[in-house]
Formats: sequence, C-alpha cells, structure tokens
Amino acid sequence: MLVLLPPSETKRDGGDGPPLQLDSLSFPSLTPLREALIDEVVALAADVPASRRALKIAATLDGEIERNAALRTAPTLPAIHRYTGVLYDALDFGSLKGAAAERARSRLAVGSALFGLVRADDAVPAYRLSAGSSLPSGGTLAARWQPLLEPELRRLAAEELIVDLRSGSYVSLGRLPDAVRVDVVNEAADGKRTVVSHFNKSHKGRLARVLAGTKAELTDAAGVTTIARRAGFQVERRGNDLTIVLSS
Repeated sequence: MLVLLPPSETKRDGGDGPPLQLDSLSFPSLTPLREALIDEVVALAADVPASRRALKIAATLDGEIERNAALRTAPTLPAIHRYTGVLYDALDFGSLKGAAAERARSRLAVGSALFGLVRADDAVPAYRLSAGSSLPSGGTLAARWQPLLEPELRRLAAEELIVDLRSGSYVSLGRLPDAVRVDVVNEAADGKRTVVSHFNKSHKGRLARVLAGTKAELTDAAGVTTIARRAGFQVERRGNDLTIVLSS
C-alpha cells in the first residue's frame, strides 16, 4: 500500500543531509522535469518581483525566494521531516517506533509541485513552489507533470493499493481514478453535511498515521475502511470513495 500525502507550503528549515542529488530520488522517470523545474525556479529567484508574482507570495515571504535560490546547495532532510503543518503534526511521524516506523517509511509518499512524487526518506531541500504557481516558461504545472506523473502512478497502482490523500490542486498534477480517495465532512444535528476545511488536514493526517503503521497488508478500499473504523473513525464507503464523518 502507498499513501499519497499533499505537501505543505511550510517547510522545516535547514537539514543535515548533503545538497540535493536528483539521481538519488525515487521515481527516476520524473528526473528530467525535476531538473528543468529546478533550473527555472533557481533562475527565477534572481528576479524577486517576478518570483513574488510566480509564487503568489507577498514581500513578507521573500525568505522563500532565498530558499529557491539555494536549491542546489542547501542542506537536505528526508521529505517526511521537511514538510510541516496541520496534516504532518497529526501524522506525527517522529513518534512512530520500530516496525511501525519502517512500515511508514515504505508506505508514505508526498506529491510535490517541484519533485512530482517523493518517498518518505527521499532527501530534499526547503523550497517554495505550489501546484498553482505560474512559472515564466508558461503552461500550468499540471500540464507539465501529467505526462510523466500519471504513467508513474498507474505503474504503482498496478503493484499495490494507493490511498490518495492529496488536495485537489495536487491531484491535478497526476490523476489516478482508481485510487482510494478520502473526504472529510461535518454532520450537524439536523443531518446537514458540510465539507470540513481546516480539520480536513488533521483527520487525514491521523488516518495516514493509522494506515502507515498498521500491520495489516491492505489491498482494497474495504480493508482501508475496516482499519479506519477500528481506529475510531466514522467512515462511509461508496466504491473507492471514503467519507470520514464528524459530528457537531
């Protein structure tokens, strides 16, 4: 089983790994576009106003542009430690121990606008590039990633179950219709349901932790539903679409 996580806009600083080595990353079929995007992002960082426009950030975040300028020389961290925020706090990878941590390392992967897809232990630098960024070379990142990322995802799906927890903009970089998908909704006392926004990330992080660490070898959506329910989630399933229901 492979659990696909969204990245986060926020990244942990620094690292104790050597500078980025693209040939050491998983999924080598993605290397040509990774190389091209890094070249573009590093070159773009020399023009701060243009970088702000492309990355859709304010001047208060110019430190992110400095990160991009140093992409090839900055220290690295394993991807699972580089990304931060609500989902990663709930996942709490660092507290997994022993066999559960090893299972999580093999099962977790992160979608990325810069790298396409990386596994938990892939060493990456801090950077700023989101699925909605608009690089000067033109075209959307989705249009550039899909021809490479979608075949890679289909190859993976032929070998193991994929649970896709990515957000919509990152799903667009590489679509996989047969993946198990998860939504989070809130159900009011009158039965009315609304899509959860902030807590969506928290609950997906908790689910990712359960799936990553379980001893069970899951092969279908029914198995994912069973494990989630055992962990205390209220889950409804329709085919490969799972809905986590929260009660208000």
